[in-house]
Amino acid sequence: MSDLKTLRTLNKSLPFTQKMPVLFLGHGSPMNAIEENEFVSNFRRLGREVARPKVILCISAHWETQGTKVTAMQHPPTIHDFGGFPQALFDVQYPAPGSPEMAQVTKELITKTDVALDHHWGLDHGAWSVIKHMYPDADVPVIQLSLDYTKSPKYHFELGQELEKLRHKGVLIVGSGNVVHNLRKVKWNKLSDTYAWDWAEEANEKMKSFILDGNYQALVDYGKQGSSFALSIPTPEHYLPLLYVLGLKKKNESVALFNDKMVGGSIGMLSLKID
Repeated sequence: MSDLKTLRTLNKSLPFTQKMPVLFLGHGSPMNAIEENEFVSNFRRLGREVARPKVILCISAHWETQGTKVTAMQHPPTIHDFGGFPQALFDVQYPAPGSPEMAQVTKELITKTDVALDHHWGLDHGAWSVIKHMYPDADVPVIQLSLDYTKSPKYHFELGQELEKLRHKGVLIVGSGNVVHNLRKVKWNKLSDTYAWDWAEEANEKMKSFILDGNYQALVDYGKQGSSFALSIPTPEHYLPLLYVLGLKKKNESVALFNDKMVGGSIGMLSLKID
């Protein structure tokens, strides 16, 4: 579809609205979906402060695919993509509707790759465990954009930039992951404590500095940032949603950090809002 036709489709689908912010949310343990703590309290605060979106587009650490996909079903199922947790967590349902129309618009906006419309995935816990605190009535449509595990960090950063027009159409873009995420180094007996390994704290501080200084190239090139980054990002899936969010920041926008704590030694809950 041509750029002009894409814009016409977008304009017809959703009228112009106030520009929406962009969020990166450190989701941490799935138990945050049902526990009460400062992290989820701040997610609820966001739900009150942010203008109510028409649609949420979530990039979650927990949907990796070969190629890029966007969920396009009317009723996405709640996916319990974890094990070893209490039954109460598996009982959680988040029956937010989907938006096949916005999935199609998203597909047409992205030019870096051919985006497939997906009718099988749904909402994984990277999405529903945080969104349910912001919108507990599950009355805002949610679609998910997958992470292509075959692509470079630079690719993901640039793909995020292509979503810019959605912000002007009432779409709240949410990246869900963790800036520091090394489950092999977690102190499970301190999972509820704000405790950090030295290397995790070092990486977290460097990441914050890069974010606030606008040095996004250093974050794209995270593999060149030394041993603390290597230990903090042993696999990229929880880190990449941050790059989508940073790719959307404009020069005149500010970044507000929150939930800046480490849990279990090696899980960083750092979250941010761009507007």
